[in-house]
Amino acid sequence: MSAPLNRRLQVLLDDERLARLRRESERTGAPVGAIVRAAIDAKLGRAPEPEVVAAAARRLLDADPMPVEDWEIEKGRMLDELSGGSAGAAR
Repeated sequence: MSAPLNRRLQVLLDDERLARLRRESERTGAPVGAIVRAAIDAKLGRAPEPEVVAAAARRLLDADPMPVEDWEIEKGRMLDELSGGSAGAAR
């Protein structure tokens, strides 16, 4: 289920970009706004639906605790993984 389209955004484009949008609209039959929204989703990703987030949270909260031998080491690995590093893999 998509969120309602209730926000307006004004964007200034050069002639070439506007022409590309219009050509794509003609080619696909999709409105220019739909093409812009799809480009935003492709570049920035889509926000998960609230139901998906709620279900994931329920699974996490209902899960059994995970045993951890040394919390400081495990925390460091998690933080390293979140930051995109690879130092945790070398440990």
